[in-house]
Amino acid sequence: PPDGTAFGAFGAFGVGTARTTTLVTGAVRSGKSRHAEDLLRDHSDVTYVATGPRADSADPEWSRRVDAHRGRRPESWLTVETADVPRVIAGATGPVLVDCLGTWLTAVADDAGWDDLDAASAAVRRQGAQLVEALCTARVPVVVVTNEVGWSLVPTTASGRLFQDELGRLNALVAGVAARVHLVVAGRGQGAERQEQVAAAGVLRERTLREQLAG
Repeated sequence: PPDGTAFGAFGAFGVGTARTTTLVTGAVRSGKSRHAEDLLRDHSDVTYVATGPRADSADPEWSRRVDAHRGRRPESWLTVETADVPRVIAGATGPVLVDCLGTWLTAVADDAGWDDLDAASAAVRRQGAQLVEALCTARVPVVVVTNEVGWSLVPTTASGRLFQDELGRLNALVAGVAARVHLVVAGRGQGAERQEQVAAAGVLRERTLREQLAG
């Protein structure tokens, strides 16, 4: 739903509904972006969606980060700098790589205004619902990178806590519908099981338990 109010534990679309989506999560400098790029390295027609701020001479450190990411990507990949991820996914004819949900959330909150945190939270949830819907209807492979925020300290500011809480919530929604979830630690991807396989295993265990109890 566009208002983002009717999501359950795994969203309104169910476990594994986004059959073409892989979520890649990890801490800062964990190697998650490089891992996501490697997943699509064999494709020449990738659309790379950069959701963060553009390189700016006023922020040399951020510019170096942007340049490092650009330097790793194949020249044939198309880079689109936007927070309108659903539009890009809907129009794509080849794989899409979204990097990342953290900077996407910041852009959405920036537009809504950090001076009204309730409005910012509502905007993130509304547009997050639209993003999840786009993933569930995607017809091309989509790799989404995000930040694993749950291992950090609780922020001391209200805006920082909003970012942490809303990104954690969004991560759970995307992970709930994604076909695959990769956790990257120290440059190594961990645990790439399909959600539907996990769900099927759960059903099988439940059936086996019922049969054992009945016997």
